[in-house]
Amino acid sequence: MLIKNLTIPETLLIYPVKEQVIFPHMVFPLFVDSGEMPLIDQAMHDDHLVGILKYIDDEKPPTPDNLTRVGTVCHINKVFRFPEGGSKVVVEGVHRIFIDEFIETEPFLKASITAIEEGDSKNLIADALIQSVNALLKIAMAYGRPLPGDVIKMIDEIDSPGRLSDLVTIYLSLNVDEQQRMLEITDPMERLKEVYIHLTNEVQKLQVQGEVQSEVAKRLGKNQKEYLLKEQMKEIQEQLGTEDPNQAEINELRTLLDETEMPEEVRAVAEKELSRLERINPASPEYTVARTYLDYLCAVPWLKGSEDQLDIANARIILDEDHYNLKEVKERILEYLAVRSLKETTKGPILCFVGPPGVGKTSLGRSIARAMGREFIRMSLGGMKDEAEIRGHRRTYIGALPGRIIREICRVEANNPVFMLDEIDKIGQDFRGDPASALLEVLDPEQNNSFNDHYLDVPFDLSRVMFITTANLLDPIPHALKDRMEVIPLSGYSDEEKLQIALKYLIPKEVSENGLEEEPPTFEEEALYKSIKDYTREAGVRNVERKIAAVCRKIALEKTEKGTKRQTITPAVVEELLGPCSYFTDVASEEDRVGVVTGLAWTEAGGEILFIEATRMEGDKRLTLTGSLGDVMQESAKAALSHIRSHATEFGIDPDFYEHSDLHIHVPSGAIPKDGPSAGVTIATALVSLLSNRPARRDVAMTGELTLSGRILPIGGIKAKVLAARRAGVKTILLPQRNRESLQELDPHLLKDVDIRFVDSLADIIKIALVQPGSPGNRSRPAAPTSSSLFVPGG
Repeated sequence: MLIKNLTIPETLLIYPVKEQVIFPHMVFPLFVDSGEMPLIDQAMHDDHLVGILKYIDDEKPPTPDNLTRVGTVCHINKVFRFPEGGSKVVVEGVHRIFIDEFIETEPFLKASITAIEEGDSKNLIADALIQSVNALLKIAMAYGRPLPGDVIKMIDEIDSPGRLSDLVTIYLSLNVDEQQRMLEITDPMERLKEVYIHLTNEVQKLQVQGEVQSEVAKRLGKNQKEYLLKEQMKEIQEQLGTEDPNQAEINELRTLLDETEMPEEVRAVAEKELSRLERINPASPEYTVARTYLDYLCAVPWLKGSEDQLDIANARIILDEDHYNLKEVKERILEYLAVRSLKETTKGPILCFVGPPGVGKTSLGRSIARAMGREFIRMSLGGMKDEAEIRGHRRTYIGALPGRIIREICRVEANNPVFMLDEIDKIGQDFRGDPASALLEVLDPEQNNSFNDHYLDVPFDLSRVMFITTANLLDPIPHALKDRMEVIPLSGYSDEEKLQIALKYLIPKEVSENGLEEEPPTFEEEALYKSIKDYTREAGVRNVERKIAAVCRKIALEKTEKGTKRQTITPAVVEELLGPCSYFTDVASEEDRVGVVTGLAWTEAGGEILFIEATRMEGDKRLTLTGSLGDVMQESAKAALSHIRSHATEFGIDPDFYEHSDLHIHVPSGAIPKDGPSAGVTIATALVSLLSNRPARRDVAMTGELTLSGRILPIGGIKAKVLAARRAGVKTILLPQRNRESLQELDPHLLKDVDIRFVDSLADIIKIALVQPGSPGNRSRPAAPTSSSLFVPGG
């Protein structure tokens, strides 16, 4: 069979290919591995012809069952051999062939073939299809479909439907399987119809893409147009005196920034942030973050403060109006005002009020602010565990805010308020940070002039702020923080002071709050004394206020129900309205007992009395300590016993008293923990009383730390302990000699009902506290006493 001067043999060597379909009349390159080149060489040796078939499954080997039955006989035009192995073989498709059968598989695939004849299909329908395909190709090119220039010329010259369909198929976006299906269509007209259908679909896709691109181009042009219009609108709005809302907000911020007084370094940061804000889309989350930050920068009173009232006489009047006594605190505030009147730039003091609950620490801060004419801020630190409460959050976090210190200063709009940090001894600590460490910078006069809040990220001057902290105990406060504060102790009030506070402050307040202002009741002093002594036990006046409030409420109830109202409140009325007494504090009337001694202790709630009991039984030299005693108190008991054993003869005690005995020391109210060294002399006196069989005077109370050599060391909380002794009816108080100076700080009226004696050794105490044999003051009885006074931990 002779086609294009080539004779197609009845048998051909077969070269299988993957992912490629060869069409007649087309030139294709094949990249052949060196292992497959013998087949190409053999074909070159025979007649330069080879049959090319496509794999059915590319993953399987080229067996006869895995090759298509329709392929193309190709002429090998050129072979380019590569130095590294393999070759590029250029082949030209000659004719479609059909595989009759494979006759050889080794060493090469060889098959008998039949050339597929295509009849003459030229007619009017063919001409119309050819013209339609040509038109569609030009439309596709108009929409951007790339076609080589020589291919366009070839298409214009081809008038055969079969050749045209084969040529166009190559440039359609068909996958390999679709191309193989087109190769297997033997009717040229049917093949050309398929090409026409595919080409039509592709042109429609190109039209849609073109429309989309055109719309995008229009929108881009629209955006540019909008930009130009916006610029023109700005100009028009400026001429009319109106503004764009977003630009109006920016202009408002700029005006606010210009009007706000702030340091230059802060202004530079604000200007930079405002310039950044102008470039941010208002719909972006970053816009809100930057806007809020600028609001805070403008809200902070960088250079704005309230004017201090430097009239010292007026300040003294205001302080006395709000609080009774508290001379040391009032003097310290007046000193600060005096310095401020002499020197304008003065750092604010950092004070720490330490005292039991109810003595007026918090309300004193408000009174100080009123006396100085400053704003007052109170922030409770109790239970605070997050450092960010002090320093703020960084702006990278969602919902970030400045710390409480900056927020409160913004609220009062002054950079020199009286800032009270309440309950600083109850501050917490966990994985979120240590707020106490963050306060180190706040409460340091050398550092707080450049306090850096994490949110603002610019320094703020806190040196003009008067910081006042409050605490019930100093021990829980970290040493570094305690060192930065000026500690001012606030001891409890005496009964006389509580009486004056009730008359001047509490009664008018409760009468007003309970609606008795029209006909206020009159409280007799004896009635108030009864409320203070028999119904309260505290260093402050909170419970006194509650009892007065209870009396006022009951009077209001009587007036509402019965129409009658008590005009004068006597002790009998107090007992009638409040019920039986809650406390019996007169220990002087108790019996003197052997081995039972009255001691004094100091707690966070003020001073307290405690009883220490000692007893002796047969045993083997054991010392038992009970009553929830801490390590320090247990060591004090052991030191007292060792001192007595080493000086037994001096105290009139049998030196061998411990040989066949056990000693038991107990402090009542065993459920309450107790600790501290100041009970040392009390324990030693109880042991001497027990071992010498001499009763201890119940109206004598003592406190002091006892050393192993018998010296008595000074202790703290003198005022609170003296007040506790007076409340309990103690007549004589024994204090260490080295505490004599501390006594000078007490008001004289606190000492008029008690006899205070100073001692240097345990022997001095024994002479005063123990009843001498044969003394008429001996009122001892064998039964062990029980204390009606509740002891709170401390000492």
